Amino acid sequence: MQRVSLAGLGAIALIVTVPFAGQIPGVANVWHSGIAVAQNIKTQAQIQLRLEAEKQVLTKDQQGKQSQKWEALKGQVVVQPGDVLRYTLNAENKSDRPVKNLTLNQPIPKGMIYVLKSASVTDNAKITYSIDGGRNFVENPTIQVTLPNGKVETQPAPAKAYTNLRLQLPLVIAKSTVKATYQVQVR
Repeated sequence: MQRVSLAGLGAIALIVTVPFAGQIPGVANVWHSGIAVAQNIKTQAQIQLRLEAEKQVLTKDQQGKQSQKWEALKGQVVVQPGDVLRYTLNAENKSDRPVKNLTLNQPIPKGMIYVLKSASVTDNAKITYSIDGGRNFVENPTIQVTLPNGKVETQPAPAKAYTNLRLQLPLVIAKSTVKATYQVQVR
């Protein structure tokens, strides 16, 4: 059985785009509840980002009823093909001013497949997806498929084609937190 080490899957880059001249001084190790800060020097608006990962654990009781729980991943963790991980991204506006038009781009880690329709976010954020490494984002990615009869048809992109997801937050109120979650499965 093949084993995949999360530490060996590469660093998960968290790219924050804000419409003002913000900067990210650094992104901490996400496997240790890392934190990144986006700050507008002029107005002192500040967003603190925290990315956490959990592994789905399925168990059966004595009657054979299956239940699910999520176990926090800490340090170097080994996962197996087929394991499902849930990422939680918290964006906290620590300032006393609202932040407008915040965009958060999250790549799907190498060796993982996005679990379709698993993304959710609090507030009125828009979720879009990329299948081309983050160059283009749409709500429902599609691909062109050539059928056996030679006809080309547009179909929904398969889960394995997803490379990134983007959260567009029109407004993050002062002293509030926006929470987004999504799931991936180990290849």
